[in-house]
Amino acid sequence: MAQVGVIGSGSWGCALSHLLESNGHQVMIWSFDPAEADMINNGHEHSDKLPGVKLGDGITATTDLEAACKGKDFLIMSTPSVFVRSVAKQMAPFVEDGTLIVSVSKGIEESTLMTLSEQLEEELPGAEIAALSGPSHAEEVGRDVPTAVVVGAKEQETAEYLQKMFMNKDYFRVYTSPDIRGMELGGSLKNVIALAAGMADGLGCGDNTKAALITRGISEMSRLGVKLGGHAETFAGLAGIGDLIVTCSSNHSRNHNAGYLIGQGATYQEAMDKVKMVVEGVYSAKAAKALAARENVQMPIVEAVNKILFEGMSAADGVKSLMMRDRTQESIGLTWEK
Repeated sequence: MAQVGVIGSGSWGCALSHLLESNGHQVMIWSFDPAEADMINNGHEHSDKLPGVKLGDGITATTDLEAACKGKDFLIMSTPSVFVRSVAKQMAPFVEDGTLIVSVSKGIEESTLMTLSEQLEEELPGAEIAALSGPSHAEEVGRDVPTAVVVGAKEQETAEYLQKMFMNKDYFRVYTSPDIRGMELGGSLKNVIALAAGMADGLGCGDNTKAALITRGISEMSRLGVKLGGHAETFAGLAGIGDLIVTCSSNHSRNHNAGYLIGQGATYQEAMDKVKMVVEGVYSAKAAKALAARENVQMPIVEAVNKILFEGMSAADGVKSLMMRDRTQESIGLTWEK
């Protein structure tokens, strides 16, 4: 049995706490909100963010960050990506050298263009950082719906240890990977593409449009991800195309749902207010555009999403701009016989 600290009490943190407790581990969730901690401790449920999922007796909640960090076999970092650095700074006095931290959020820091694991390594230099990603909506994991994810770490032994901790033979399958960078880039960039897919649905476009956005989206993600040191196999796997498909098509996806509202005419702020959750794709869009410019990688979908979000372009004109691009070959790596 492991002692686990979950830093962040949102839907994903609670769903993973439920999974780990079901696997026989003791879990302590940290929340900055006393009322939220009381809800979990007294009601054994997060009725706002993960309603209907009962949190077992092996799960407790606290507002004491030191208590959540100290004496744990590993920590899970599940705060929204925009708060990862600030919370990591608060954790620093309580995180001992060698502490294993699993990053499960998704995003790229706009000001530095750093992934979440890079931010954690900078703020907690003595810790060992791993990542977990893949097509895994909290609402379904909380209901024990069969799910497959991938856990990444620099050392195979660490990845296999976490695989054993998270894996549940009944409904939660875990693969391992050494490509943390590719996993994190895939998990971040797919949120931007999911916004575009939601916008297309909000406009009333059909399945053809969504299929085009998904397939051309994974092409954009792979081009940039490989240029930045990720591996093509990762983008063809669970943390790439798998996560992209579910985020572009599910009603559980906050990025898709926000995009849908934007497609119907809402601003990104209005959409986020209505979704009532952090929409990671909005925060990653500028970073993705900046990375593409820095690496000289073409990402027309990301470019269009940025124009819609921040430059006043309508979603309809964004779709039109993608359709009217110059003619080109689908795969530039293929050659003609004649």
